[in-house]
Amino acid sequence: MRKGSRRLRVLTWHVHGNYLWYLSQTPHDFYVPFKPGRPHPYGGRAGTFPWPDNLHELPANEVRRRDFDCVVFQAKRNYLQDQHDILSEAQRRLPRIFVELDPPLEHPFAQPHVVNDREILLVHVAHWNALMWDARATPTRVIEEGVIVPDDVRYTGELPRGITAINHLRGRGRRMGADLFSVARERVPIDLVGMDAESLGGLGEIDPPRLAKVQARYRFWFSPIRQTSLQLAILEAMMVGLPIVGFQTGELASVIENGVNGVLDLSLDRLVDVMQQLIHDPVEAARLGAGARRTARERFSIERFTSEWDATLTEMAGRRRPSTRALRAGASSASSIREAQA
Repeated sequence: MRKGSRRLRVLTWHVHGNYLWYLSQTPHDFYVPFKPGRPHPYGGRAGTFPWPDNLHELPANEVRRRDFDCVVFQAKRNYLQDQHDILSEAQRRLPRIFVELDPPLEHPFAQPHVVNDREILLVHVAHWNALMWDARATPTRVIEEGVIVPDDVRYTGELPRGITAINHLRGRGRRMGADLFSVARERVPIDLVGMDAESLGGLGEIDPPRLAKVQARYRFWFSPIRQTSLQLAILEAMMVGLPIVGFQTGELASVIENGVNGVLDLSLDRLVDVMQQLIHDPVEAARLGAGARRTARERFSIERFTSEWDATLTEMAGRRRPSTRALRAGASSASSIREAQA
């Protein structure tokens, strides 16, 4: 927390567990609503994450009675529906931030963002996203992601195999590279982990706290993705020390430097050749992995991430407009003064 600033109360939703966990490392109090049965995005503190003490859950029907300094939307539904369902009129006048976790999915560069409001700050997690979205009148900012891995987890590369960690890869299809993964796996040993990974012959879901330790044993991390934000799983793998092999698209092209921390290309055949070389050359894989770890520590540290979020939340909370109650009280006082002067 910045010197002289106060601890803020921030309302948000449990949309993406990984991002919520990292966001809650920021030194403010975050509140996530829950409903009976904990349906998405009202899961509260559900899941296997080691949630910090500053992440609080509260029943959705109590949100209107609480006082917050800022509201952070993490999905289109939060903005279009949830705020109207559970927030009071005064709360909907609070400083608001929309965190956009994805690039435009309906059109690669001409899709208008759902938010078109000069009073809301649109925060992108990657410069690629900011470039591709049409934000219209909404002010924007980029806060690149930051990650943590356990201090005692480091790359060993003992398994002469690659790993890919993508949830629901089969159902997400071509955009996430399900077809490219299937072709590559026929020529290179690659394990798939994540939700529904079994449907593609993968190993299944691994609890987030355990994923870094599991990934550390693999020789490299393969990204078959055509179009998405920079995956947190990739950054976690880099922080552990895995070299990254993938396609030269999106934000990843600004992160991976060939021969330094991994290899990117637009040809699957050439990437297959690279992966086969890394399987047979663990020394080179370790060298590239060390470069990946350096990049992750320099660019995607949790300290940089939380510092930028602390500054952004403090800035936005400073813009807080008077509540409707205060506005009514002010109007009443002004009216009384005018009557007395008359």
